[in-house]
Amino acid sequence: MKYRNKLVKYASFFLPALSLLICYPAHPCPAAQALDGRASTAGSAPANGQISIIPRPLKMERGEGEFVLSAETVILAAEGTESAAEFLAGRLAPATGFGFQVKPLTGSPERQNSIVLRIEPALNSLGPEGYSLQVLENRIMISASSPAGIFYGCQSLRQLLPPAIESREKMDNLRWSIPSLKIEDSPRFAWRGFMLDCSRTFQSVEYLKRNIDLLSLYKLNVFHLHLTDDQGWRVEIGRYPELTGIGARFPERWHKPGGFYTRAELAGLVDYAARRNVRIVPEIEMPGHSLAALACHPELSCSGGPFEIYPFFQGPGIQENIFCAGKEATFEFLENILKEVADIFPGEYIHIGGDEAPKAAWKKCPDCQARIRAAGLKDEEELQSYFIRRIEKVLMKYDRRLIGWDEILQGGLAPEATVMSWRGMEGGVAAAKAGHAVIMSPTSHCYLDYTHEETPVEKSYAFEPVPASLSPDKARHILGLQGNMWTHIATDEPAVDRQVFPREIALAEAAWTAPELRDWPDFSRRLAENLKRLDALGVGYYGKTP
Repeated sequence: MKYRNKLVKYASFFLPALSLLICYPAHPCPAAQALDGRASTAGSAPANGQISIIPRPLKMERGEGEFVLSAETVILAAEGTESAAEFLAGRLAPATGFGFQVKPLTGSPERQNSIVLRIEPALNSLGPEGYSLQVLENRIMISASSPAGIFYGCQSLRQLLPPAIESREKMDNLRWSIPSLKIEDSPRFAWRGFMLDCSRTFQSVEYLKRNIDLLSLYKLNVFHLHLTDDQGWRVEIGRYPELTGIGARFPERWHKPGGFYTRAELAGLVDYAARRNVRIVPEIEMPGHSLAALACHPELSCSGGPFEIYPFFQGPGIQENIFCAGKEATFEFLENILKEVADIFPGEYIHIGGDEAPKAAWKKCPDCQARIRAAGLKDEEELQSYFIRRIEKVLMKYDRRLIGWDEILQGGLAPEATVMSWRGMEGGVAAAKAGHAVIMSPTSHCYLDYTHEETPVEKSYAFEPVPASLSPDKARHILGLQGNMWTHIATDEPAVDRQVFPREIALAEAAWTAPELRDWPDFSRRLAENLKRLDALGVGYYGKTP
């Protein structure tokens, strides 16, 4: 949890009445105001036949005529597109009441009244997530060089239909028309992420799945789960059942719920996300923000404990008790955990936090001081670098790459580390200049727990992840951007939704669309239509009329 910069910003939220102001804002965003002024409804086509796809596609040409879905429309799926075809049929069928049979595509796609999905190696130039979408009067064709591109083509097709298509109940007396057009599209960045804090407030598996659905709708492809922190340990570790037996629940006197995810639940979540082209990146915090682990294993601290977890605002925002870097038992413990985490999450990256690790305990700890002397380190900053480097070697042993918040730059960066820059852009710039991969996630534009007055949707939309100070050869190290939602203030799902939306949608376009194509007035118009889509999906957002 990035607390230091927030101590002054959020002091007022210690007062429950003021806390409600951030979760239940009184002033709607401009797009919501535009929505309120429109006569069109979720069941009608966009005003003036305008296209409202978000993120804005790279190239789009309008044609003449339209394609109309009917009970006879079939989906023809070439090899490698079956999963996307089933997904598309599942999204379109409830509202229309049509069956949408999925059939194998054999030979040339000449069948009338069909939606054709096929892999085209010739579209490699659009990259692995790019796609071509062509709507004719008698058929729709979605082509891409990979299944990921096919999936995103299906999501764009979905957004060409009225928002009422999102209903899970049959909508009568609607004409499901799609304007004739041709789109060629591909993303600017490979990393288009969103982080949800599951430690401060435990989130249900169903809520996580709904977030994955929304990420995929707006072509975001990374779901970063903040699974451990001072307020709770949320991932089942078979070797250490006490982590969830003790570390996942507050002491009874706090009267606050806790919870954790079983290995089976997380494996199911990984599969659910993968079928929607979303990869899950788990975060296991170290060496700081580790009170939930130390409450179970106080012997891995410098002082020996005892410790217990507490709700946020009921204790220090930054806990001085952190993992002891001088004890070999600490690294053995963390390796055992990371091995199991790597078994659960098959993706390339594991996030290890690395932020806000006070050095006071290390300065007083005989074991840490002995480690500094034995390793020839200069000070505690270099001891943190030593700690991170050792953890990186553990992750490489299990064929994983390390990501950390920008404090991992302190004392020297681990050789293959990826930096997630949150305290402004400076850490990311320094890492990119040193040849390291970077994800830009500064508080100024990307922290969705900040108030909408402080970070309005227009500001998030304007975020440019590549600083002008980087030369082209260094700018290539910027993998993309990420929005972050910490749940210490907004602590229930509707409140979290109101913080996240519509800013997450603005960041989605900032991550996908080329800078020269981004235009706030045009985005604001498209966003107004997409808020109707959120209405149909039952998703709350800032400024929504109760």
